Amino acid sequence: MIKKVAVLGAGTMGHGIAETFAMHGYDVNLYDTDENRLRVAIGEIQEELELLVEENFIEPELISLTISRINLFTDLQQTVEDRDYVIEAAPEILELKQKLFKQLDEYCPSHTILTSNTSSLELNGMMKFVSDKRKEQIMISHWYNPAHLMPLVELSYFGNMPEKTYKEVEQFYQSIKKQTVKVLKDIPGLVANRIQQGLAREVFSIIQMGVAAPEDIDKALKFGPAFRYATTGHLEVVDLGGLDIWCTVADNLLKDMDNSQQANKLLREKVKEGKLGIKSGEGFYRYAKDDIASIKKAFSKRLVRQLKASDYYIGRLMVNDEELI
Repeated sequence: MIKKVAVLGAGTMGHGIAETFAMHGYDVNLYDTDENRLRVAIGEIQEELELLVEENFIEPELISLTISRINLFTDLQQTVEDRDYVIEAAPEILELKQKLFKQLDEYCPSHTILTSNTSSLELNGMMKFVSDKRKEQIMISHWYNPAHLMPLVELSYFGNMPEKTYKEVEQFYQSIKKQTVKVLKDIPGLVANRIQQGLAREVFSIIQMGVAAPEDIDKALKFGPAFRYATTGHLEVVDLGGLDIWCTVADNLLKDMDNSQQANKLLREKVKEGKLGIKSGEGFYRYAKDDIASIKKAFSKRLVRQLKASDYYIGRLMVNDEELI
């Protein structure tokens, strides 16, 4: 049974993953090579938990309790030497992850399950230098950002892992109220990112063609397909609409739609110009420096409210709930 967790990397994804496990009662070791980054991560977790209290998603007492369950480390071996489950959220560099998994194979107990948050690197490549026995306990566990709010975690089942071990991880994620997707083939992007990139390709193409302004394109998505997708999967939508209709529309539209095999030229030009979005003050929209914090907070609030309204959300997280502590 998984009781003790280690999260490697305290950046955007790592701190949110650690926060989620700790919020649901798990003992968490959070590792980073940068001691200052660890201190910043705790501050970020504090702020995110305060917003959850503000939105009546958790009890106020859960803030200090959650943070008390997170132990900070800059020594990798000490971080993982007694853990049942380890997830790395290190930069997407194959050589780095290969070295990391080799170290984890040496440092972790024999029963420890090792996982990666990647969606772009092949599992076989990452575990190239680990023992054959350990390969049966390595998988991809891909979270979505922000990790403490997005329900999805994609879990790999590529043939290297016994079904019993997979089921243990699946149940582990159910205990923190995540929705898991079982991914059967090791392909770049897994499932959700491939769907998202297909959508993004056409969105950027429509902008480049001058069909509509960015705000109208976003409006079309938010109050059109995305409005349905918030509650209904695409294949459910197809069944409800009729496969014959979808087949006819596809024949009419797909020949005129973008089929490029690389990033859109407009997107690439904006990157070269330093227009990176909210972090640079301009992307497809402009952002005043003083407004950035409130924009991020408003985005998180919308996600919390959507999470609370979803079918699988059950109550708020409470300190006296024995299942969570």
